[in-house]
Amino acid sequence: MRLVQYTYPTYRTLSPALSGFARSPWSGLEAEIDRWFAPETVARFPVELREDKDNTFVRAELAGVNKADIALEIADGNLTITVTRKTPGVDGQPETATKFTRSVSLNDTVQTDKVTASYENGLLTVTLPKAEIAKPRAIAIS
Repeated sequence: MRLVQYTYPTYRTLSPALSGFARSPWSGLEAEIDRWFAPETVARFPVELREDKDNTFVRAELAGVNKADIALEIADGNLTITVTRKTPGVDGQPETATKFTRSVSLNDTVQTDKVTASYENGLLTVTLPKAEIAKPRAIAIS
């Protein structure tokens, strides 16, 4: 096995260090260009899907979120989980709120009127019961 030593990239400025500028007028330009043209990163939380013969389960890890800050909605064949994480303000600053959203596409065989949800120890579990026509059944051969 061969080890390769990583070297940090060097930063160069267009102005000499002793020219009187505190920093180069070009510093930060690359970050600004990335901010303008790069797609916005979406804050997400992990979601797991499981299924048994009677139900489909959606589990989301939402550590540190209050139950009152979670909203669930089923519309147009999608389950949407919206979470608002509140961060208290520091040194007299107001508190900030960040919204996270995940959507899960549902099949047509979910009984939307019997969906239940529970939240315990930072784990949200949404139970989506299957309709009777979607459940597997054994067929006898005569």
